[in-house]
Amino acid sequence: MKKFLLFIAGAICFIVLLSHIGFMVGLLVSLAILWFAFRRFVRAESAGGKVLWAIVGIIALGFSIGNIPAIFGIIALAALYYVYKAWNSHKTSKPEPEDPFDNFDKQWKEMM
Repeated sequence: MKKFLLFIAGAICFIVLLSHIGFMVGLLVSLAILWFAFRRFVRAESAGGKVLWAIVGIIALGFSIGNIPAIFGIIALAALYYVYKAWNSHKTSKPEPEDPFDNFDKQWKEMM
């Protein structure tokens, strides 16, 4: 039952991720342009250069705000990662032998 629920959760996360991949690419591109504009704004010597890069930065910020649904895609990607980790986790425990002579060293350490 646990595997079935993990499969359903993984399928839902995968569908959400695929539906938001365009927003994620748009957000990545707009943030890269925003970072580039910021770096050029800081390095600009003239007032005209600063105004130009500020305008480019404001436009890139507007595109970044327009791609906010990408956050749902990022959350779905993180959830898909956790589903993958839970699917592949194997909890195997070694049963301890009941024979006291097989476990002599452990018992000796407990006595000391």
